[in-house]
Order: sequence, then structure tokens, then C-alpha cells
Amino acid sequence: MTAEQIQALIAAGLPCEHLTVEGDGRHWFATIVSPEFEGKRLIARHQRVYATLGDHLKTDAVHALSMKTFTPAEWAAASSQ
Repeated sequence: MTAEQIQALIAAGLPCEHLTVEGDGRHWFATIVSPEFEGKRLIARHQRVYATLGDHLKTDAVHALSMKTFTPAEWAAASSQ
């Protein structure tokens, strides 16, 4: 998979205000900003992102994905520093 394909899968399943995906073809890193993360703990946020990738995780098409997840307010605060 490519970074663009992973980004498209996440964006199709989760409303994102900001989304970047980088990686080497096996190991990926994503920064995701979504209003759906409001009130959710970190594990619930990650599970929500994993759900957008579905079988791609099970078949090892996406071997490893690490991520930083933010609400829009958290992202605004982090970006202003």
C-alpha cells in the first residue's frame, strides 16, 4: 500500500480536518485530527482509525501504523506552540 491509499481509506471512514500519512511501505505514521475524537480516550481513538483500515490490517497490507490523534481543539493548541 502507499501512503496515499492509507490516507484515502482513513479519510473515507472518518471525518478528518487534518490527515497526513508517512512511511516506508511497511511501517506507517499518521497524524489525524477529527471531531469524532471528542470525549474519547486514546485507545478508542486508535480503534476508530483501525476500523477504517479493516481487512488491510488483518491481511498485513498495512503492517504497522503508529499515530497521533487530536481533536480540532487539541490540534489548534498544539499548532500554536
